[in-house]
Amino acid sequence: MNWLIEFFTDPANWSGSSGIPVRLLEHLEFSAAALLLSVLIAVPLGLWVGHTGKGALFVVVSANAARALPTLGLLVLIVLLMGVGTTLPVLIPLVALAVPPILVNTYEGIRGVEHDLRDAAYGMGLRGGQVLLRVLVPVALPLILLGVRVAAIQVVATATVAAYVGLGGLGRYIIDGLATKDFPSTIGGAVLVALLALAVQLMFTLLGRMVVSPGVRPAVRERLKAG
Repeated sequence: MNWLIEFFTDPANWSGSSGIPVRLLEHLEFSAAALLLSVLIAVPLGLWVGHTGKGALFVVVSANAARALPTLGLLVLIVLLMGVGTTLPVLIPLVALAVPPILVNTYEGIRGVEHDLRDAAYGMGLRGGQVLLRVLVPVALPLILLGVRVAAIQVVATATVAAYVGLGGLGRYIIDGLATKDFPSTIGGAVLVALLALAVQLMFTLLGRMVVSPGVRPAVRERLKAG
């Protein structure tokens, strides 16, 4: 506890290029960029596969394979191949980490919509794209957001690996602290990452309450319990 107090009450940790505000902003930039790219890749693919049923086996197999990739090992390999001139070497492993939960949840959310609801939508004269956007997506939205939330928390926690290759972010406190045996910095950095992950979880919980229809929530809870 004394180390935490020492870290957070040190004025030097709140100013300059290595201060907490700057490191936090760097961490958020890595995380937001990786999450945005992951959403742009995984959500459209998951919607298409869930709606058409094509490529479902590929989605499951590739998602499970991507989950097995060691993020740090992949980062080091990319840095060796590309060098460290941009944030791209960090974004690639973070995107590889974030895509699977978003992709699988989007696919499962669309696929799990009751067939009676689909048939009713087609019976009303809606076409394929209209059924997907107006009927399936609103019903599947809680599971889609759950996948994005899981991915966001994983990305925020794992973005600390950027410090291993000399980039910024909150990981600098942890990596540099371990290297110099500055334990207040190490523990303070770990606490900052944990707090950021909790803030992200809270943000997505509030977002879900704002955008998900109240009538959909009970059905989703039952599906999650059954699953």
